Amino acid sequence: MSAIRMPEPDAQVLARRAEIIAALEKILPKESVVSTPTQLRPYETDALTAYRQTPIAVVLPETTEQVAQILRYCSANKVKVVPRGAGTSLSGGALPLEDGILMSMMKFNRILDVDLPNRAVVTQPGVTNLGITREVEHAGFYFAPDPSSQLACSVGGNIAENSGGVHSLKYGLTTNNVLGLEMVLMNGDIIRLGGKHLDSEAYDLLALLTGSEGLLAVITEVTVRVLQKPEGQQAVLVGFPTIIAAGQCVADIIAAGIIPGGMELMDNLSIVAAENYVNAGYPTEAAALMIIELDGPQAEITDLLAQVEAITQKNGAIYQRISQSEEERALFWAGRKSAFPAFGRLAPDFLCMDGTIPRAKLPEVLLEMEALEQKHGLRCGNVFHAGDGNLHPLILYDANKPGDLEAAEAFGADILRLCVKVGGVLTGEHGVGIEKRDLMPEMFSETDLAHQERIKCAFDPHHLLNPGKVFPQLHRCAELGKMHISGGKLPFPDIPRF
Repeated sequence: MSAIRMPEPDAQVLARRAEIIAALEKILPKESVVSTPTQLRPYETDALTAYRQTPIAVVLPETTEQVAQILRYCSANKVKVVPRGAGTSLSGGALPLEDGILMSMMKFNRILDVDLPNRAVVTQPGVTNLGITREVEHAGFYFAPDPSSQLACSVGGNIAENSGGVHSLKYGLTTNNVLGLEMVLMNGDIIRLGGKHLDSEAYDLLALLTGSEGLLAVITEVTVRVLQKPEGQQAVLVGFPTIIAAGQCVADIIAAGIIPGGMELMDNLSIVAAENYVNAGYPTEAAALMIIELDGPQAEITDLLAQVEAITQKNGAIYQRISQSEEERALFWAGRKSAFPAFGRLAPDFLCMDGTIPRAKLPEVLLEMEALEQKHGLRCGNVFHAGDGNLHPLILYDANKPGDLEAAEAFGADILRLCVKVGGVLTGEHGVGIEKRDLMPEMFSETDLAHQERIKCAFDPHHLLNPGKVFPQLHRCAELGKMHISGGKLPFPDIPRF
């Protein structure tokens, strides 16, 4: 698929846009409604830059009540709304709609309460992921989810995509670290879920909202749990002669009952790119590199390091280096976290894919991905959250070369089909968005998808909130309500979509 291009709007469409913009300017200060072509240009895409679309307007509310008023107006007038955080989504989750408005939450940028006795922080959704840790690190606490974009990505976006990171193996994804939400439904209702307590008092709607990709509500406040920093941390770099050996080592470490604080895997293309970008001291001669971090009391770390070394040697490790200081440990991770920007030096464009597989299938999948490189004629670098089987292949291409984008997308689709084939899933932390939307039938039956759509209908019966994402084709909610979905195939009405 290529970037979306729409025809010039006619007079009726222009009049409709002017009416919507005028109504929004009655709710918000005029400077908080962005509507000129030049002003809208920065919002036409997110981090999946192959797709671009200009919305009617961008609104920048500052209060929950303003969000509610905007959604009430849009609901009453059937105006589509796309919520947006920092725009770092790699699956097109924040791509605007040509016939809708974009709601930027980046003015919701304050931390409201730090409650260390309850190990909780109440924050607005526009605060960056790393901003939460910086607020509490003086007291020895941190926010565990740490995606590579943590310097820029917002906590609201983390919730929308259920983001993870290099330490998610031991400390969980966003869903494991969210305690409460304030959110606004499409009809303008303001509701709260959870709080500073650890257990849900009713249905676990927090888990439903986390990873819902902006399809169910607009989040205006978040309560997260923060953790006390481990007593000690050491990371070890381990080089391998083949990526297959490294993949087997990952499986063996987990099978031994060892749960590292983080365990990442990079292939040679990624090693060289990251080393040239950061100078982290990576062994560029290795075919694969593992970064294994162990944390806790020093006696426990020392014991685990010995066990890990025995396993790595059994799998043919050719290089090992243990961090001897906090600065050196941080440098090891700096290379891994810079892998994505480092690939910008290797090709004009790349697709950063995201799929998850059972850990034991890693060697098999890596072999098949090598064959896919030959099939599609494109280079692919591999970085993995290896401990939890979350793959991040980076497919290099040149959007200015005819056919390259299409080849890259076909390559990515084959990787995701492979993930499902071996018992995995289409995504780990990037979400479905538009990138994986048309692959959903590879994993879900029509009945499965219809059940999921019923949840969407319960929150947003007119499909106004971030439509066109996740579901390959939308049913009308009234039709879903009449369907007996216990058996037989469901008809898919011809409803316009991207």
